[in-house]
Amino acid sequence: MSHSRFAKADMPVVILCGGQGTRLREETEYRPKPMVEIGGMPILWHIMKIYGQHGFKRFILCLGYKGWMIKQYFLRFHEMMQDFTVRMDGSAPEFHNDVGTEDWRITCAETGEATGTGGRLRRVRDYIDTDTFLFTYGDAVGNVDIDELLAYHAAKSRIATVTGVHPTSRYGEMEVADGVAVEFNEKPTVAEGFVSGGFFAFERRIFDYLGDDPSLLLELDPLRNLARDRQLAVYPHLGYWYPMDTYRDYLHLNEVWKTGRVPWKTW
Repeated sequence: MSHSRFAKADMPVVILCGGQGTRLREETEYRPKPMVEIGGMPILWHIMKIYGQHGFKRFILCLGYKGWMIKQYFLRFHEMMQDFTVRMDGSAPEFHNDVGTEDWRITCAETGEATGTGGRLRRVRDYIDTDTFLFTYGDAVGNVDIDELLAYHAAKSRIATVTGVHPTSRYGEMEVADGVAVEFNEKPTVAEGFVSGGFFAFERRIFDYLGDDPSLLLELDPLRNLARDRQLAVYPHLGYWYPMDTYRDYLHLNEVWKTGRVPWKTW
């Protein structure tokens, strides 16, 4: 693995931002899923802050459904976040409150509205100029240690590493003996097996597994073939991870934010 040749600030972080979020229709009918807010900020911003906390500053956003809204958000970030006074004589606006700046370099790439996850990654290939790069989805947060993930990826010397998580069950779980509950856990962590939590590390050789079909889903043939070839490592993450798949998830993540005890807020 050759990621040590590059400063973390130069390593691309590719984020999928093109999905419609059909199971989150209440929030995504008028905006792309990554722009659905937690605590007044898009979940995409939260994900980028997770990486930014670890020193990664270069992002490639794979746009699709209503991608123009993501472009507009970053082009007008300071206008949207700060109070300002505008003079109608054409002079520059006067900004009043400092909301802080992010030292990020963001490439917004149109990858098609109906393109598959693998097709989106393939379409941004020319923007990736390092041997190792990072990749994740624009709809899940977690306190993943990105530095540890990269070290694990390097140690395993595989083409791809996926972060394996134990998601929280959506239902309460009871342990029953002789028809009587002996233990009740409200939404326990699923203990058996890992599921993909995103937060990948890839070598450029991943593109050898991506064909020309724009509808290609990364989660089907590419990852299955990598696993078949023993080229898919699994980084075990036992900490917090939570997706925003449904309106219920949206409400839950916002309730967590309101408590002030936010597990993924590592910045």
